[in-house]
Amino acid sequence: MLRFQADRRTLFLLMCFGALSATAWVLDLHGLAAALACVVLCISSWICAIIAHNTVHSPVFKKRWMNRWFQVWLSLSYGFPVSEYVPGHNLSHHKFTQHAEDVMRTSKVNYRWNLMNFLLFFFHVGPGVTAGNYVYKQAMKQRLPQWNQQLMYEIVAVWGVKAVLLLLDWRRALLFYIVPHLFAVWGITTVNFLQHDGTDQEHPVNHSRNFVGRVFNWFTLNNGYHGIHHDHPGLHWSLLPAAHAEKFHPTIDPRLEEPSLARYMFKAFIWPGKRVRYDGSPVVVTQVPDNDWVAASRSTALEDLGAMGSTDALA
Repeated sequence: MLRFQADRRTLFLLMCFGALSATAWVLDLHGLAAALACVVLCISSWICAIIAHNTVHSPVFKKRWMNRWFQVWLSLSYGFPVSEYVPGHNLSHHKFTQHAEDVMRTSKVNYRWNLMNFLLFFFHVGPGVTAGNYVYKQAMKQRLPQWNQQLMYEIVAVWGVKAVLLLLDWRRALLFYIVPHLFAVWGITTVNFLQHDGTDQEHPVNHSRNFVGRVFNWFTLNNGYHGIHHDHPGLHWSLLPAAHAEKFHPTIDPRLEEPSLARYMFKAFIWPGKRVRYDGSPVVVTQVPDNDWVAASRSTALEDLGAMGSTDALA
């Protein structure tokens, strides 16, 4: 059923979120226990967001119908429709990285305190992502109605379940479902700032920052190998470390192979906390208005659509 057996880990991590969320709900935790459960669920839902990212690039199952149902389950774990992730990420950010058509380019924030750039990045790019998604959705109603139908299934499932849980118990719904999902969408968007700010988008390999720690990449399904992912977005996550070692490691600037995410974040946002390029020079921000990425990507808009994509392996 699985296109790659490594996706057994994908299914395991997804089931972990479901089990943790259900357990927290049934136990009706309060106080410190509830707060700790919420933190764990935030991290778990963020991992589900990473799985959503992987899925829209490389579907999990061999059969299209299985991927369609899987995306509904995944949407309930991530907290937002998986198909909605496609436009702003695959068709804007990937195709036009750090340029005016990239609605998630890091030049959209320019605070003197770099920590604020990190914390508020999501709120600066969110409106552009939302607006572009709406325009893309309207265009795809006629162009690819199957994709639009899949999106509607996911929307009904996600917001229907949220509504039911809020009616049953708004406190538990907020702590163990809604807040983790909000963190997940904030986290999967904000990680773009870590991966691209201060890099050289015009360079063959220095266009992305990579986090190569083994433990981090086990839990995040090799999300740290971001450069090779940008060059080969359809490559399955399990193949990224070997591809990075072969194609990026020999020539990439070693300062763009970070061994620890935590250490990099401390250095970038706490001490010395300066916004610099990978070579140590200051980041120079030039803010420009968004270009219409929907119009710019129309010739390739049927690629990278998850379950509804044109992957030959799907039937």
